Amino acid sequence: MSDAPVFAPADSLLRFATAGAVDDGKSTLIGRLLHDSRSLLADQLEALELASRERGNAELDLAMLTDGLRAEREQGITIDVAHRYFETARRAFIIADTPGHAQYTRNMVTGASTAGLAIVLVDARNGLTEQSRRHAVLAGLLRVPRLVLAVNKMDLVGFDETAFRAITGEFAAFTAQLGLREVTAIPISALRGDNVVHRSEAMPWYDGPALLEHLEDVEVTDEGAAGEFRLPVQCTIRAPGYRGYAGQIASGSIAPGEEVLHLPSGMRSRVVAVDTADGELDRGRAPQSVTVRLADDIDIGRGDMLCAPANPPVAATELTASVCWMSAGSALEPGTRLLLKHTTRTVKALVSGIGDRLEITTLERGPAERLQLNEIGEVGLRLAQPVFCDPYAGNRFTGGAVLIDEATHATVGAVMITGAR
Repeated sequence: MSDAPVFAPADSLLRFATAGAVDDGKSTLIGRLLHDSRSLLADQLEALELASRERGNAELDLAMLTDGLRAEREQGITIDVAHRYFETARRAFIIADTPGHAQYTRNMVTGASTAGLAIVLVDARNGLTEQSRRHAVLAGLLRVPRLVLAVNKMDLVGFDETAFRAITGEFAAFTAQLGLREVTAIPISALRGDNVVHRSEAMPWYDGPALLEHLEDVEVTDEGAAGEFRLPVQCTIRAPGYRGYAGQIASGSIAPGEEVLHLPSGMRSRVVAVDTADGELDRGRAPQSVTVRLADDIDIGRGDMLCAPANPPVAATELTASVCWMSAGSALEPGTRLLLKHTTRTVKALVSGIGDRLEITTLERGPAERLQLNEIGEVGLRLAQPVFCDPYAGNRFTGGAVLIDEATHATVGAVMITGAR
């Protein structure tokens, strides 16, 4: 590409996840976004043109930009999500490309857990499917703030407004049960490029933005910075005349002179300085990595937490949580012993009970004795040591955790905390 690059502001990053059933056109959509936004390097474009010619395609096969990574996932990579970075003059993006098969529910959970927006792709010919509902439910369960319903292949239904309205009406009725805060529907044709990067003249009845316009304009709400201050400590930094506590601010902000509470000791101190590699800050905010110096000498180490004294997290040894089970080799059942990794703290955990299992296409809950691969249910956990947590509904950062197999150290469960004591 001969054009000089333009770079988005550093603080405008939007992470979004894409989900869609097989053959709904998700790979083509991602390829179209990258191609039409001029985000491909010259050698990538040349390789795509060559590969398309070798396959006998007159047009560029944009799906090939991601199909290689999908093939790797389908060969058995357990919790792998393909990430692609691109940027425009207005915003930088990280795409978490998640697979559509029901058996890869765990991948969707992984990709959407840190997303600020999710795109659910639907084939205009088929309407809502079980997979469409599954993806919407997972987005709601993971508290993804915004959802885009991209009704694809509008060219194959003659760009018919009635077909689009029927799908969006059914989707709105379904998502009303999920508590999703913001849902936007956009009719597109990923193959032709209609309403992907540029607005389409083929659908004059649609007066909304193209998909990329919406992604550029959507407000990036910094959920972490708006919450209560939480700093899980990664390590203590010592030097002659210097002692600081380093970590990534999980939520909230902190400034010199403010009081903090240390957990688990319950001791309070005042912040002397907030340091970074670039110097001291007037105020540190999530998700910055900082080193905090305190006025008092407190024994603080990895896994401890500095937090706001007025509204601290719960120091919990018993949890109830929605768990997505990710292990193909075993089921999750009462008595299972695991490790729970929560922020920077890892503790031994015992499954004390299985409350119920969620049928994510109908939203119905039923009794369960165990959870199999990709199943989601309410689970009780008893911990050997406390973790300092908040409900996932209020804080995705301190309300989330993972379960780890003690023998293999494989990640086997995604945890969304619903109760703690």
